[in-house]
Amino acid sequence: MNPFFRGALLLSTAALAGESLEFLINVVLANELGEHNFGLYMAILPTLVFVVVLSSLELQVSVSKMIAERASSEHISLLKGALKLAIVVAVTCITVAFIVLPNLPVLNQYHPFVKWLLILLVPVVTFSSVARGYFVGAQHTKKIAVINLLKRGAQLGFLYGVFQLFQFQSQTAIFVALGTVVLSEILVLFYMGTAFVLQVNRLRRDEQKPIENQEVYQSLLAVSLPTTGLRVFHAITFAIKPFLITTALSKAGLMEGMALIQYGKLAGVAFTIGFFPAFIAHSLLTVMVPLVSSGYSKGDMSSLAKLLRQAMGVTLAYSLPVVMIFYFLAEPLTDLFFEHSPASGYLTMLVPYFLFHYFAIPMQAYLIGIGLVREAFMHSVWSTGVSFLLMFTLGSLPTLQMDGIIIGMNVGAVLLTLMHYVTITDKLGLTLVLTQSSKHRLS
Repeated sequence: MNPFFRGALLLSTAALAGESLEFLINVVLANELGEHNFGLYMAILPTLVFVVVLSSLELQVSVSKMIAERASSEHISLLKGALKLAIVVAVTCITVAFIVLPNLPVLNQYHPFVKWLLILLVPVVTFSSVARGYFVGAQHTKKIAVINLLKRGAQLGFLYGVFQLFQFQSQTAIFVALGTVVLSEILVLFYMGTAFVLQVNRLRRDEQKPIENQEVYQSLLAVSLPTTGLRVFHAITFAIKPFLITTALSKAGLMEGMALIQYGKLAGVAFTIGFFPAFIAHSLLTVMVPLVSSGYSKGDMSSLAKLLRQAMGVTLAYSLPVVMIFYFLAEPLTDLFFEHSPASGYLTMLVPYFLFHYFAIPMQAYLIGIGLVREAFMHSVWSTGVSFLLMFTLGSLPTLQMDGIIIGMNVGAVLLTLMHYVTITDKLGLTLVLTQSSKHRLS
């Protein structure tokens, strides 16, 4: 089977199981925490994501790209350099976390130990990123599949077990819910660390070519820094979004508590359902980064064009049926969380947002693989700026409220996807229907 389809199929199958577990996790959280605490839980997740992004320095992407482009005889030296860089990143992020987190206003309404959970997460994420990057770059898709299942399964098991055995007050319940996230990450690190050491020992049996640490650092940072900048931007906008939405809704006439509940149903219900099929898009991204990087380093442009057509074909094949299900079955899907919830209307209106999001994810992998991270960043800046402006302006109108928020989100997703698509086709010398252009040639 084609390596692209084989890897995508394996990861998609595992991701389906993982996302099913994630779906159950959110159902359990909604039932155990209640509407208000569930909204608080969803509101702090952007902060957690921001900590993860900074701690990882996108080493997974840079290590996987570097491993895919280099011979196996160089992998030991590359991994030694990556681990040394990971130590520097972990120590730096922990130091910054000790200074910043205790003074972060967003944590004031949560249990005081939440900040220690976030600090503990830093080294776990940093070293996991190196191991995960190696397995992705070496195309050990089975291990990546196991990792995805292990993480979700462990979190659900911890979460269900703890809430069945104990009763908690609101702040403690949210702390425990976040604690299960960290525990599952620690378990994944233990599994990956063991597999990583075994794989390195196998590599040592063959003759290895030494590489200067400086060269490794430069190769890693050339990808990690701009990619981290892109992820930091996404994390910042993700962290701002809850406050932007609740502020706009408050200006439209909703009470602050009601605005928080509505955001919880948008993020915790409509987004949970809508992003569920994105496991296929993320599987495509995982498979495509090393394939695109390897093909581009060899100058194999015909294979790159073929891979793009395959990725777009797969995305179209699953995304259209999915969004039709969202549109026609929104109410029974959202009733799994809260009965007779306005989230069903949110899900229906968000169909364009999710559809274009599914296409944007594999295209971002393409941009990273062919060295256009800066372009990807600028696309995100422009699309997010337009989206936020529309979200705040329209969401503040008493006649629109959440409808205005969703219109702004839809416009941003469409704009981002179109900019990605046009940039990629231009770089590959293709027309907008993915045929070879007679007027363009790859530079």
